[in-house]
Amino acid sequence: MRVRVRVLRKSANSHSHPAIYRVEKKAAMKIALEDKDAEIEPVPTDAHGHKPEPELDRLSNILKTFNEQFSTLFTDTDRVAKRIRDDIAPKVAADAAYQNAKENTPHTARMAHDQALTKVMQHLLKDDTQVYKQFVENESFRRFVGDMVYELTSHGL
Repeated sequence: MRVRVRVLRKSANSHSHPAIYRVEKKAAMKIALEDKDAEIEPVPTDAHGHKPEPELDRLSNILKTFNEQFSTLFTDTDRVAKRIRDDIAPKVAADAAYQNAKENTPHTARMAHDQALTKVMQHLLKDDTQVYKQFVENESFRRFVGDMVYELTSHGL
């Protein structure tokens, strides 16, 4: 059924005389539905206009990109990528200030993430000097790690 709304009167000063509206039936029709139980799924609220990429595929793409860009820096890129994914990202995700920013002030989440990542990487100095050194000295590596960890932590590990 279509409904048309028509303004009957509208004055120049709408504060003193608000417009008057009337609902007018345009058409009516009957629709036939099957006589059986049915369920309508709710409209998704998290839809962004594209099909979400499966988690495994997303991770494998990140690892592939990491290997392509930084295979010359490390003798064992898989170990480094695994450390970032399984050690660094969970520690960043657990940072209280970052969690708070994600929940309460999303526009500051990236800044809180970067601060948490810097703290986690400083602790890495004694465990993995090679990764720490690249993070501190190599801007493209630092940017890639920051983007990778942010992607992992903002969309769930």
